[in-house]
Amino acid sequence: MPKSNAALLASLPEAERRAFLDGLSDTALAAMPWLWSLWANPVHQVAPSGDWNVWVIMGGRGAGKTRAGAEWVRARIEGPTPLARGAARRVALLGETIDQVRDVMVEGESGLMACCPADRAPEFKRSLNRLVWPNGAEAMVLSASNPEALRGPQFDCAWSDELAKWRHCREAWDMLQFTLRLGDDPRQIVTTTPRDNPVLDEILSAEGTVVTRGGTTENIANLAPNFLANLEEKYGGTSLGRQELDGEIIRETRGALWSREMVEACRVGEAPALDRIVVAVDPQVSTGSGSDECGILVVGATLGEDRRDWRAWVLADLSCQPKSVSDWALQAAVAYEEFGADRLVAEVNQG
Repeated sequence: MPKSNAALLASLPEAERRAFLDGLSDTALAAMPWLWSLWANPVHQVAPSGDWNVWVIMGGRGAGKTRAGAEWVRARIEGPTPLARGAARRVALLGETIDQVRDVMVEGESGLMACCPADRAPEFKRSLNRLVWPNGAEAMVLSASNPEALRGPQFDCAWSDELAKWRHCREAWDMLQFTLRLGDDPRQIVTTTPRDNPVLDEILSAEGTVVTRGGTTENIANLAPNFLANLEEKYGGTSLGRQELDGEIIRETRGALWSREMVEACRVGEAPALDRIVVAVDPQVSTGSGSDECGILVVGATLGEDRRDWRAWVLADLSCQPKSVSDWALQAAVAYEEFGADRLVAEVNQG
């Protein structure tokens, strides 16, 4: 896994690390905390090179998305000196609510006010919902819950945070695009925990979009002790854990009889003593690339005293896309032995 420059420096033997730091001037040492290129995780926190319009950072909770967003905005605004112009002069800061923009993107521990050194820090004019930098650049605090407020302003840069959970996502995103009409190269960044959202899907598949991804583990050095271990113990392997920790988009199948929320509500850590275990196989019509999956489920049942009050417990989903019939047959046979099944049931009208 690629490491930040700071992590590489920390991994040096103490003598080499000390020699390097002793060779720096006082000014260089004082500047180190503010050099994002030194601390950024190259996996997902460094802006991709090349010609792009939208950079999407998708990551788990605590993966460092907010800091990466703030540092990218800062890099767009700042010039080589505190009063010099940067690439951007008018920035839109868009979150679900005004309070969330203020509390997270502006004044949060990883927000814009925290990541700017004193001689380049903006003044936050709360009554105007506006930040003003020493070089004259400005950022406007805006709410995705009020898309109509995006009529009128114009920008050359935008940062949208947690877009996947906006209640008025379509309207807010569309209105934002009409505002990006200043400068020679208007660009925008989206930082979000992924959710199954059609607007996010469109952004990800659009020409001109670049994507970086990072899970919570990518930023473990900057998180509270035991934070990740406690969440992994409770949510590891669940859909919620894969979304909130690993940064995966968990798709909800349209029209499904059982929603993912229903499935998660029924999840238990361990099944009770079972009266019967069955390996059920639904073979696919064909094999090879492009074929459907072969469904293989291991299901246990408790039958109750009168054998009427029965309940089923899904122990494993071993569905696969085999290259041949023998592949899925072997998978099913192994499951039969591993789980001590009583029956192996297969649909016979196909394979």
